[in-house]
Amino acid sequence: MLEDGRTFRGRAYGAQGTALGEAVFATGMTGYQETITDPSYARQLVVQTAPHIGNTGVNADDAESRRIWVAGYIVRDAARRPSNWRSESTLDEQLAEQGVVGISGVDTRAVTRHLRERGAMKAGIFSGADAGRPDAELLAEVRAQQGMAGARLAEEVSVDEAYVIDPADHGWAGEPLGTVAAIDLGIKSMTPVRLAERGIRTHVLPAATTFEDLQALDPDGVFMSNGPGDPATADVQVAMLREVLDHRIPFFGICFGNQILGRALGFGTYKLRYGHRGINQPVLDRRTGKVEITSQNHGFAVDAPLDGPVTAPEERYGRVEVSHVSLNDNVVEGLACLDIPAFSVQYHPEAAAGPHDSAYLFDRFVELMASSKNKESI
Repeated sequence: MLEDGRTFRGRAYGAQGTALGEAVFATGMTGYQETITDPSYARQLVVQTAPHIGNTGVNADDAESRRIWVAGYIVRDAARRPSNWRSESTLDEQLAEQGVVGISGVDTRAVTRHLRERGAMKAGIFSGADAGRPDAELLAEVRAQQGMAGARLAEEVSVDEAYVIDPADHGWAGEPLGTVAAIDLGIKSMTPVRLAERGIRTHVLPAATTFEDLQALDPDGVFMSNGPGDPATADVQVAMLREVLDHRIPFFGICFGNQILGRALGFGTYKLRYGHRGINQPVLDRRTGKVEITSQNHGFAVDAPLDGPVTAPEERYGRVEVSHVSLNDNVVEGLACLDIPAFSVQYHPEAAAGPHDSAYLFDRFVELMASSKNKESI
């Protein structure tokens, strides 16, 4: 049930009960396990636009975090049985085991068209005994929940304790090339792996990490991950990032990290009508003219001028330009600082699941750290 009263009926899928959240649609035709375990989907009811879901089952290796994070799951044709040599259990079973309420047999094309025209909105999935309650009562419950605007969720999905991803465990021979402090705002497990593959030892740290905590590690670079919620609530992370920028420590941010860099530079952020979610989002790299097909999952964006470079509203950070834009709607998809060592993108270059067009961004970060080291040694 959507907050405007539109109702869709289907069959219980996964756990039974009530799931409340923001209804959004994801357009990927593959990678459903990576989708549901992406912490950026916390407190969201995900509508899969691909009609067949669950065909390849689920396994421990493809999970992008320690658990399923979607608040609820909406599919059209759920697989009756998985068929894949890597499958360890069914999607239905895993949803039930983790208490995630879902619904199948829904016309997801109709739901998607509705959300596309009217925007992402509050919603609820009701099954079992809860589905027998009066519609008016269910609608009141949907409308009474907190919206995504103003939601502070990064601390809820972040790790409680730091851990290290070492290059030697991911095929790197020889000594590490550097050390990165990665702030976990909802990080996907493949992200530090991509750094490790390039010889970078990564310390994954809780969302509330202070600048003093970072200094104790003496990192060669700082990374901020993707994550859920409204970037306007991330004052702690914005303040910490400003100290990173003031000390000229190389910085790379993705998704939520891009929005935090935008706010640290003094730009605003705003909520998109229905967001960008899927593994087929076209983005233009304005520096090279190359078009990348990207993996994305965000409902907020940075409000920065496209006709740059411009001086950042926080003038001490110098010039900044919008480096990447969405070819669907001209939303800011990347920021590049020209006078300090910092850049970010709005999408997911680790691309699990998804295309690998953007893998070069990890190389760019490694090069940025190396060049900063060279400048210090001169």
